[in-house]
Amino acid sequence: MLLQALKQSFVKLDPRTMVRNPIMFVVEIGFIITLLLSFFPDLFGPSDVEPWFNISVTLILLFTVLFANFAEALAEGRGKAQADSLKKSKTQIMANRLKVNNIVEEVPSDSLRKGDLVIVSQGEMIPSDGEVVEGLASVDESAITGESAPVIKEAGGDFNSVTGGTRVVSDQIKVKITSNPGESFLDRMISLVEGAKRQKTPNEIALNTVLTSLTLIFMIVVVSMPAFTNYLGFNIEIAVLIALLVCLIPTTIGGLLSAIGIAGMDRVTQFNVIAMSGKAVEAAGDINTIILDKTGTITYGNRMASDFVAVGDVAAAELAQWAGISSFQDETPEGRSVIELLNSRNSEYDLNIGDKGSFIEFKAETRMSGMDLADGREVRKGAVDAVKKWVSSKGGEIPSDLDEETVKIAKEGGTPLAVAVENRILGLIYLKDTVKPGMQERFAQLREMGIKTVMATGDNPLTAATIAKEAGVDEFIAECKPEDKIEVIKYEQAQGKLVAMTGDGTNDAPALAQADVGLAMNSGTSAAKEAANMVDLDSNPTKIIEVVSIGKQLLMTRGALTTFSIANDVAKYFAIIPAMFMLAIPEMDVLNIMKLDSPMSAILSALIFNAVIIPLLIPLAMRGVSYKPMSSNALLRKNLLIYGLGGLAVPFIGIKMIDIIISLFI
Repeated sequence: MLLQALKQSFVKLDPRTMVRNPIMFVVEIGFIITLLLSFFPDLFGPSDVEPWFNISVTLILLFTVLFANFAEALAEGRGKAQADSLKKSKTQIMANRLKVNNIVEEVPSDSLRKGDLVIVSQGEMIPSDGEVVEGLASVDESAITGESAPVIKEAGGDFNSVTGGTRVVSDQIKVKITSNPGESFLDRMISLVEGAKRQKTPNEIALNTVLTSLTLIFMIVVVSMPAFTNYLGFNIEIAVLIALLVCLIPTTIGGLLSAIGIAGMDRVTQFNVIAMSGKAVEAAGDINTIILDKTGTITYGNRMASDFVAVGDVAAAELAQWAGISSFQDETPEGRSVIELLNSRNSEYDLNIGDKGSFIEFKAETRMSGMDLADGREVRKGAVDAVKKWVSSKGGEIPSDLDEETVKIAKEGGTPLAVAVENRILGLIYLKDTVKPGMQERFAQLREMGIKTVMATGDNPLTAATIAKEAGVDEFIAECKPEDKIEVIKYEQAQGKLVAMTGDGTNDAPALAQADVGLAMNSGTSAAKEAANMVDLDSNPTKIIEVVSIGKQLLMTRGALTTFSIANDVAKYFAIIPAMFMLAIPEMDVLNIMKLDSPMSAILSALIFNAVIIPLLIPLAMRGVSYKPMSSNALLRKNLLIYGLGGLAVPFIGIKMIDIIISLFI
């Protein structure tokens, strides 16, 4: 990567490339002029300057531009290295496409179109992006995410999205293709991680505009300088004017600005997060509020049966028996967990009762599932209020202790499911979701950053309050619907705040699109990934915290190096201005506080320092300024103390040391 960056340093000398960075373009023009003067000293009129001086200035300016190009190329190299690894996984493979009458034909993957259906069996590669419409399988996504553990993909729900180039390691799935050739998620990833194709962010454009304006101002000053020096009775050499201009304009930050932006996005990429734009990374640094789904983000997301709670005069064994009958054909995680709990307790239950019955699937309207038995009896399990309503419609009575036990489970952070046979409620299945370890510490860290956390959940208020307290979030929204998430995002934005949102489902897509920073899970639906401006390849919703830290680090790095650049420009003024004028105006010697040896050594020392400081700051630009949560005022004071005063002190020391060395040779 270093060798490639070195090569690109020379390739980028092309004026068509350099013109994108106005500051370094000015330096390159200066290099061309002094190069001509090295061969033709009298090109712009009689000159008394020694030939070696023009050659020295030429070489220093060349290295200044090369170092700036090297910084940018090195930052781009990180993205290109990852893009190359992704390209290796993008190979032409054969796909089993379904035709009418379920006839399977083998076709190349690049002939697939959006809407096609393909069958992918164990050991085969998924030919293109799509959604699982039938079946369940383990998929190895290591070619894209780097994670060796396979993930489960199944039809329906929020984990049905598959990516082209990944491999099915078990079972068989039917996939509906969701992209045309060249439009896949992998294609977009490759394009996005290549640093050269990234557009500048609004903040970067604004800073570039300021720096370009300063450059124009100093160009006007330098161009008018000969008239001023002629009035004083001496001529000023072209090479000296160019050296003065390069030292006056903010070359340090100008040479590193692009590298800082690219490196910031690459740091996100190193966390396996693909940002759709630099603007998203930058916005993450200014986030005020984060909306997080409870399930799968704050908690593990697998509500598992952990206990049976009988009510009324019902025996625990009877409740367990009917809970098993209502669940043995239920393929949802909750249904399977009921059977697993019964088996772990060695509970005796007769599943033959439901053998000839028909399974009733869960529906959003009824919020229940169960069995209609062959003997006419009906068994249901589901939301307590829904089951109570169902039992009441059959003329049954509600056990007196049902509500008490329901509230008790909810207060403990669990989810109660009522079990009923005909017009009798037998008891409750206690479903429990566990808060992920370390969440309190993570939310405390966000609080130190001044970021408010809001948990969104469909749970009832009691359950939501318990989980919110255990996790340590600032606020929560209970019984949350998709439109509620959008409303809270709009409310926060109306107060001038930037909002981040994480999600993985189709119902999260509107909120992800509305948020300033939308982080979608790679394991989620295509709709969520299309709506978001970031995609986490590891599908870890809590990674938004790292993204926020990287965004803040990007903004801090740009601010710190801008402060340093402007501060060291001040030091260079004290080196080069007195040196230029003290022969004609002896009184200017009082400003020569560095006591530099001669005008020529002063100019060369300032120029050399100007060139050398860029490569010395490349590691900082690439790595970023270390970020620790603190208030804005404390951050500003730290920035001014380290990079403001440091930017003044370092050039004074550096230029003086270079001057001592140069004075030994001239």
